[in-house]
Amino acid sequence: MSNEWQYPYGSNQRYHLQHVHIFASNINETIDFYTRWFDGEVVWDGDVAGARNVFMKIGIGALHLYDQPPRGEGKNAVHHLGMQVVGIEEIYERMKEAGLHIPNPIRKLGGGGGYFMLGAPDNVVIEMFEPGATRDEVVRSYYGLTKKQG
Repeated sequence: MSNEWQYPYGSNQRYHLQHVHIFASNINETIDFYTRWFDGEVVWDGDVAGARNVFMKIGIGALHLYDQPPRGEGKNAVHHLGMQVVGIEEIYERMKEAGLHIPNPIRKLGGGGGYFMLGAPDNVVIEMFEPGATRDEVVRSYYGLTKKQG
């Protein structure tokens, strides 16, 4: 199994804090803010799970935006932390076996890869995800992957 894993950013590390995903009451205003003040660059704008999502690069980090207002009291605009991983099935099984709070199984994505949500201390939500080998090359590059990985 490990010989099929694709390590991002030219490293051999399995874990990378890749993005913060936030709700945006006015997504265009939010894009303008991060572009103006932090040199953010929109690299992808499309639909994920029925909602407009925008992927922005800020330096070597990333910010994902939901085109939805913040939900609930006390949660503010941060929805989750995105942890890019290698070998998502093995990590899921190990975390599930350890009794961590994982409300749903891995959700597969078009183009390979998938994700699951993990509960962390203080009600922090972490998206554990692996981009997938057949995703669009722009998206694969965004995640630090190239054609000749593995």
